[in-house]
Amino acid sequence: MSDQAPTNPPLANQAVLLFGEVLMDRFPDRAVLGGAPFNVARHLRGFGLAPVLVTRIGMDSAGEEVLQAMGRFGMAMLGVQHDAAHPTGQVEIRLGTEGHSFDILPDQAYDHILGHDAQLVARCVRPELVYFGTLTQRADSHQALQAMLQASDAHAFLDVNLRDPWVDMDVLRWTLQHADTVKVNEEELDRIAAWMDIGGDTPMTRGESLIARFGLHSLLVTRGEEGAWWLDSAGRHESVAGEPVIDLVDSVGAGDAFASVCILGHLLRWPMSETLRRARQFAAGICRLRGAIPEDDRYYAPFSAAWGVAFTTDTR
Repeated sequence: MSDQAPTNPPLANQAVLLFGEVLMDRFPDRAVLGGAPFNVARHLRGFGLAPVLVTRIGMDSAGEEVLQAMGRFGMAMLGVQHDAAHPTGQVEIRLGTEGHSFDILPDQAYDHILGHDAQLVARCVRPELVYFGTLTQRADSHQALQAMLQASDAHAFLDVNLRDPWVDMDVLRWTLQHADTVKVNEEELDRIAAWMDIGGDTPMTRGESLIARFGLHSLLVTRGEEGAWWLDSAGRHESVAGEPVIDLVDSVGAGDAFASVCILGHLLRWPMSETLRRARQFAAGICRLRGAIPEDDRYYAPFSAAWGVAFTTDTR
């Protein structure tokens, strides 16, 4: 796996602020923690960064599991809000021959994140990068994200996650307007282009039009087993070919794993070709696990060593 000697500085003081859901992914045989912002935060912590997740959990057994897991992983708790009226989020996952499908329950604790508290956390953390998605914005939490982004001028990384019926065109448009980097899969890119009358005969030309329409800095497009590509506002382009995953268990969380390494590459100023290759490599590794995240921090050590990332679990 090694491709270079460690050269990068320790990352413990590189703060990333993440906004959104943490929930229980309920598979047919067991339940595991999930939610894209939580998954990305867990990966960043495993690589030695100091992520702060702004989320909301219920005062229930699932919420206790969230807190216990965050404690085991050494993740900061200051962004976690507690809700006595709504349950910790849950998603029913069904596995099939063509992948997995979701049943996302409504009116969960993460739908009611308080904006004032989120804003205070942003001012305290002063992040280098802010990560957010689209699912959490289906209800009250959209206003909380607005408040939080007003308190930070950090690079805004949008991870699009279009889950019907929880797609609001006005909210999606606002979200794209407030992003610097946008990550989508190719199907999502095509859907957004159709909804918003964005021209282009190919995914690449549609990507160019999306960047121009919303003034984006860059666009990351994943293609599953076929790889991924990147495009920026200056017209620069990089791509990585796909490769089959040996010993595939499930693909849940592969996109979150990809996003976490793209964030790592952004903070460490890796060449985009290296970022894409490493993101694909890490996402493939996660596909060999059940669920979206590893339980043991040692899972990250070989990747960190190979990529020159100073690995640390010190949260002080």
